[in-house]
Amino acid sequence: GEEVAVRTAKSTSEKLPSSYKGCHDHDGAVFCIDDKGHDVAISGLSGDSHGEEGHDDHAHEEEGHDDHDHDHDDETEAAPAKKDKGNCHFHAGVEHCTGEAGEAQQTCEAPDHEYNIPIRIGSIFIVMVTSALAVFAPILLRRFGQGSKISRLAFTGIKQFGTGVIIATAFVHLLTHANLLLGNSCVGELKYEAAVTAICMAGVFMSFFVEYLGSRYIMHHNDTAKEKREVEAMQNKDLEGNGSGSDSEVSTENVAVSSGPHDCQTEDRLSVFVMEMGVIFHSILIGITLVVAGDSGFKTLLVVIIFHQAFEGLALGARISSLAPLKTLSLTKIVLGLAFALITPAGMAIGIGVRNHFNGNDRETLIAMGTLDAFSAGILIWVGLVEMWAHDWLNGEMKRASLGKTIWGMLCLMGGMILMGVLGKWA
Repeated sequence: GEEVAVRTAKSTSEKLPSSYKGCHDHDGAVFCIDDKGHDVAISGLSGDSHGEEGHDDHAHEEEGHDDHDHDHDDETEAAPAKKDKGNCHFHAGVEHCTGEAGEAQQTCEAPDHEYNIPIRIGSIFIVMVTSALAVFAPILLRRFGQGSKISRLAFTGIKQFGTGVIIATAFVHLLTHANLLLGNSCVGELKYEAAVTAICMAGVFMSFFVEYLGSRYIMHHNDTAKEKREVEAMQNKDLEGNGSGSDSEVSTENVAVSSGPHDCQTEDRLSVFVMEMGVIFHSILIGITLVVAGDSGFKTLLVVIIFHQAFEGLALGARISSLAPLKTLSLTKIVLGLAFALITPAGMAIGIGVRNHFNGNDRETLIAMGTLDAFSAGILIWVGLVEMWAHDWLNGEMKRASLGKTIWGMLCLMGGMILMGVLGKWA
């Protein structure tokens, strides 16, 4: 029953067993059985220093330590927490760790980081230029493209790649981050465990409801205008006599026919507005959390955000460019593109201003950011699955596309999902 301090050859990255049993001699060396039933050489014991087989010898990390008022678990778990830094990354301005490192006790105080301000100011312009180039590239391609087969295939690829990006952003980035934020130990136990998915569902419903009300309003407005024009045409017919009747009928038919495409154009614009809203909600958070991350993880996170903005800009730009008139660089397209290009840099500027006061472990901050991420995920899930994926493949251009175009579109769709999903490891 005697306790003996020993040193083992076991790696510090593994948790040491609390005791070894069945110690026995092999050519003067002592071997004991660990908790998994394996023989382990114990260098701290000689052949004469252990008792009978079945005697328990306690393993310690420091040789010669004979104080009984120590905590065995603290010794064996302290080393792994320091070694497991490779599983940590910055999110919401604080370090988030997984595995054993994440099990260490977390403080809810504001983290003390070093900030290289010149690099952060320069990164604002890098992100802004990247976002602008990405979002306006499809718009300019549509405006100045010559309508060749290559340009049409390129635009199809960008459009389907963007669909994959939006879907991966919703599920891999926003929904995952909402779970991390609202599941943070500083938030405490939530009374409603399905809070994240419920908020996401609210975002889906809100997107549907806005589009439904908008389409009903557009339909009612066009029906009223159509009836008014038909009444005016009948009045003109009565005044002008039978000689101009055929012209009036043609005019009425033209009104009825032209209202259909106009409805579609307005509904497409409404869908793009909803998509832009979901993108803008989380883009400002991206900007803030990027600059409040410490210098140790800032450069890696910046590279990831640059790719994120490039992919998301292509996705949004492809949809903006589809707004009528296709060949015109309208004010609406310019404003929507500029809004995306400027919103993340604006968030970065805000982050620089509040960097010394921002606490990503504050309960209210975590709840606010987690709620916004979950709600934005719901918006993009609706837009990505219904307005983009289902619209193109079940009711749009891809429904009757050629085999080559179908394969090309499917590869681009999967590519967008995969690449944006991979970025979810870091951001």
